[in-house]
Amino acid sequence: MAGQDLQRREVLRIMATAAAVSKFPGFAKWTFICSHDTAASGLIRPESYQPLFFSLSEYAIVERLTELIVPSDATPGAKEAGVAEFVDFMVAHDTEQQYPMRLGISWLNAHCERLFGKAFLDLTEAQQVSVLEPFAYKGKHREGEEDGRKFFAAIKELTVMGFYTTEIGYKEIDNPAMKFYAKSPACPHTDDPEHKHLPSPKW
Repeated sequence: MAGQDLQRREVLRIMATAAAVSKFPGFAKWTFICSHDTAASGLIRPESYQPLFFSLSEYAIVERLTELIVPSDATPGAKEAGVAEFVDFMVAHDTEQQYPMRLGISWLNAHCERLFGKAFLDLTEAQQVSVLEPFAYKGKHREGEEDGRKFFAAIKELTVMGFYTTEIGYKEIDNPAMKFYAKSPACPHTDDPEHKHLPSPKW
């Protein structure tokens, strides 16, 4: 769905926002991807992930939302990259986002109940897309849906940020249409001469 409409300019904007770590307290603690950093890969994709903040039912909704925003096609998408783990990690480390996220998930389910008589995860993919589409495009949401628009915008921002700081997403930057980093934006190996020019994560 929305993954097909993520323009290079929008990804650049979101990643520039991510660089301003003061806006996202958890971002500096997240292990940035290095191709040789097997420990980081393990942190991002554990075999059985236990959410740090979300309940299991909330986490399932977050995972589905990230999958719809960056779907898999010929290449892996947000689900394969473990982006929901990133979203959970970020929200767990940002108390200002915690209440709005819980409120947004609750609002989304109530909104789906009003429209279809079912919770979000019980809808077909076509129904899920129809629910989210008005929030994905500026000015298309209806009166009384501002909470939904804000929630979707926050999830979308974290999804894009998370996807392009995982190994799968970073490889996508090699696509000429997405080539805006010459090298990975940061690396945990501060003593690696190859990465002397990169900023150090602050954990």
